[in-house]
Amino acid sequence: MKVSVLGCGRWGSFLAWYSAKLGHQVIIWGREESNTRKNLTENRKNEYLKLPDSVLVESSLEVALSSDIILIAIGSQNLRYLCKHLASYNLSNKIFVLCMKGLEEETGKRLTQIFREEITQPTSLAIWVGPGHPQEFIKRIPSCMVISSDNIDVINKVVAAFKSELIRFYYSQDVIGNEIGAASKNVMGIAAGMLDGLGLNSLKGPLMARGPREISRLVKAMGGNELTVYGLCHVGDYAATLFSNYSRNRRFGKDFVNGEKFDKLAEGVSTARALMVLSKRYDSELPICEAVYSIINKAQEPKRVLRDLFLWPMKSEF
Repeated sequence: MKVSVLGCGRWGSFLAWYSAKLGHQVIIWGREESNTRKNLTENRKNEYLKLPDSVLVESSLEVALSSDIILIAIGSQNLRYLCKHLASYNLSNKIFVLCMKGLEEETGKRLTQIFREEITQPTSLAIWVGPGHPQEFIKRIPSCMVISSDNIDVINKVVAAFKSELIRFYYSQDVIGNEIGAASKNVMGIAAGMLDGLGLNSLKGPLMARGPREISRLVKAMGGNELTVYGLCHVGDYAATLFSNYSRNRRFGKDFVNGEKFDKLAEGVSTARALMVLSKRYDSELPICEAVYSIINKAQEPKRVLRDLFLWPMKSEF
């Protein structure tokens, strides 16, 4: 099968590497001016992996869109811009898979909503979420992930194309729950990093218990299944996000409270802002997400905010 990956960063390059290992004909696309793409073209590797010789590195969208299945792995805030460009090509009957976690910062819209707003051609759409770091996958450390779509036939096609002993897939038709759960776990990752940086590690237990509760309430208010939050998209990703040294969001939170610069993308920053939009729209309280937002954007004192958050007056747990 012919597979294209749009996006040549950490996750996109892994998806190209993985797809090629499965025997697919693979194209990985990056913008003409992208230094990351230029590096892959010239050196065939990045800090995580070396691309198989069979993978074609491209800057032409027309060439990349010739594949049967197209995986998108870019920063979530760039999706609408990319989709506006994709819409000018013939995409009929293509299968697109969004392999990213986030929400549109200003509107709170889910990534599948953005895709459908900009691309009105008859395409199939799924999302690929759940726990996994390229650094571990290339060492052959397995994990479980989720393919979600409102179309079960699309789920089956994507799973059949990408299942292996390295990644075991579960399926779900609750796209709302999986998108919100996957995006919001990055905010919990920032909170965990802040607790680490402040020496409040004992509060990571309450974070793990209370975080899913507030996100499940939001998912239910939005029309999704609140139990989805307790699956792989959110709670199942906690070990990789709240504890792993590979977690960019955890490292961002830790560096932030210690006054250190973090120069890589931490999706949870934009997601925290987006969740404040959804919190107001759906009248759903998100105390942990609001705490993270206020620390980053309102210069509130981290230790006071986080201690007060978990040590508020007694109330019923459920």
